[in-house]
Amino acid sequence: MTERRQRRRIRDQARIQRSLSIIPSLFTIGNIFCGYYSIISTLRGNWDYAAILIGVGYILDGLDGRIARLTKTTSEFGVQLDSIADVITFGVAPGMLAFSWGFGAIQGIEGSVAKHVFQLGSVSSFAFVVCGALRLARFNLQSADTASKRYFVGLPIPAGAGMIAAIVHYFKTPTLLIGSALLWALLLLLVAFLMISTVRYSSFKEFDVRKAKPSLALFVTAMLIALVLFYSEEVLLLMATIYVSSGLIGKLLQTVRRFMPGVAAASEPAHGNIKS
Repeated sequence: MTERRQRRRIRDQARIQRSLSIIPSLFTIGNIFCGYYSIISTLRGNWDYAAILIGVGYILDGLDGRIARLTKTTSEFGVQLDSIADVITFGVAPGMLAFSWGFGAIQGIEGSVAKHVFQLGSVSSFAFVVCGALRLARFNLQSADTASKRYFVGLPIPAGAGMIAAIVHYFKTPTLLIGSALLWALLLLLVAFLMISTVRYSSFKEFDVRKAKPSLALFVTAMLIALVLFYSEEVLLLMATIYVSSGLIGKLLQTVRRFMPGVAAASEPAHGNIKS
């Protein structure tokens, strides 16, 4: 009787484990849906809605891995599915949004300058997609060899997509001037370069909420949610700008320290990533 109960308990646990393993994949599929519908919204000219969907995909992307670790249902299949979802939601979708919003209006402007800026926009948008895919490939190859959890090496592709989405969400009206379109193309090239660079970005992996004061953590979280709800344009753009700039500022300070006598340069991490 005892052995029968034990076998039944093992079967029940296996059944529950199989059921739980579906939950992280559902979040990943939700992420793919956000990327897909963001592309549809871009084609329809609903740029702000497309940007919001990328933001929703960012949240789902952060949840699927955490839920998989919480339920102990991590798998190689889930890792590969998540990478495919990231290419769609944070690579193709923001690339199309950046091109349509930033360069669609100047396509009808006559003149050689407008033509060259439009061509540069095509190249920069494609560069964003390619560099995002390269970064994900590098992550898949090198994440297993990474010892440090403190930093990403290179700008994470969700952060790059978030930068594009935050700018579109803030301005909403597409670019109408050649000069603005040129600045937009240069920004896209900068973000693309940062994704394949070795500039360090904080991963916040070592931040333990349990060690912080619960009341303070709840207060900060509640205030952040309230600010995003009421001032989403300003707050999201500020957050994205601070994070993207943080790596460049850190790299600049590290370079300055190397030329300062008596100050040791900060050690470089391995050229890998730790994905959240």
